Amino acid sequence: MVLDALARLAEERVGHRFKGLPPDAADLTVGELAAQRRNLFTDGFTTPVLALSAERLEHNLAALETYAERHGLAFAPHGKTSMAPQLFQRQIERGAWGVTLAVPHQVRVAREFGVERVFLANELVDAAALRWVAAELDADPGFRFVCYVDSVRGVELMEAALDGASRPVDVVVELAAGEGARTGVRTEAECAAVADAVAGSRALRLVGVAGYEGEVPQADPERVRAWLRRLVALAVDFDEAGRFAALDEIVVSAGGSAWFDAVADVFAEVPELSAPVLKLLRSGAYVSHDDGHYQRLTPFNRVPGEGGLEPAFRLWTQVVSRPSAEQAFTNAGKRDAAYDLDLPVARVVRRDGVERPATGIEVTGLSDQHAWLRTSSEADLEVGDWVGLGLSHPCTSFDKWTLIPVAEADGTVVDYIRTFF
Repeated sequence: MVLDALARLAEERVGHRFKGLPPDAADLTVGELAAQRRNLFTDGFTTPVLALSAERLEHNLAALETYAERHGLAFAPHGKTSMAPQLFQRQIERGAWGVTLAVPHQVRVAREFGVERVFLANELVDAAALRWVAAELDADPGFRFVCYVDSVRGVELMEAALDGASRPVDVVVELAAGEGARTGVRTEAECAAVADAVAGSRALRLVGVAGYEGEVPQADPERVRAWLRRLVALAVDFDEAGRFAALDEIVVSAGGSAWFDAVADVFAEVPELSAPVLKLLRSGAYVSHDDGHYQRLTPFNRVPGEGGLEPAFRLWTQVVSRPSAEQAFTNAGKRDAAYDLDLPVARVVRRDGVERPATGIEVTGLSDQHAWLRTSSEADLEVGDWVGLGLSHPCTSFDKWTLIPVAEADGTVVDYIRTFF
């Protein structure tokens, strides 16, 4: 099913729906265009156009696979980063247990493309979505679905919506990362109350504990590790209380893209419990990495001997105005580039097939369809030049592009990634 669904993506017509693609390819299917192996710079692509580096994408996929294997972690990368089933499949082929998601629509996309294991890192109390999940579980014995619970009221709403379902929905109690953090149960005593409510439900099954260390207030290595040890201790307490007695696997899950080294260290301390423990890491931004926020925060900065990630995105935009020696404008803005965490960074300039560093060029602002550039005396920049921008925050880069060329280092486009936001 999954391969058939992915193959159908290649049957979509290029047309006008996908920005940046060659106008003369309008009557082709995506698969036909991919087979032509056009060059991003010389074969009709229009600016602005976002591209993924084929080599860097492959590097990043391999890096987290290796890291998870080395540390004995299962891996369910957060799919909300890319919402790209082709990348889900590549992650699964690289050993991922399944895919983490955040809201019901994302789960529906994953199921449409045959994903068999979904970890929903969120509470789910929407009755219509719960009934859909129950129907998926009933229809497919191989489908594994796990989601958070963080309140007795939430358990009650789930129980009501799932009345009559033939398979229980697996849930993990979400431990909050601290006072003032995002979602999750604030105290261990409240966690026990939520677990008791699950035990009294015929529609739910408690399978573990989870949380998100990225929400630890004033996060630093000591605070993050202290919270992760609370999470492990909660799993141990639940197990000693017999809450996992009927399970063949206990789920303990954490791990965003900023502290997975701490997760690996603390999860290595998980003691033997009454059933094998699925230590589930959920990092997602690694797939493309970035040139800003995650470049600064990646744990590989702290443990460089463990590997590293490479920024795989480049937004190609073109200089359309050079009104003074100190200023230039390109034709990509907020509709094209992530800007919620950092502005794009000018990395390279292309002119007449020659690429050079973007020396003396700084992005100072974005309008809807323009980037504002400040240029120093070192900048060699003319109207018509292509400027390659590095982006910060993968999640808000993917969501602006519905079809993304994957280009090799020489510009040869070898694939197109379809997103579903």
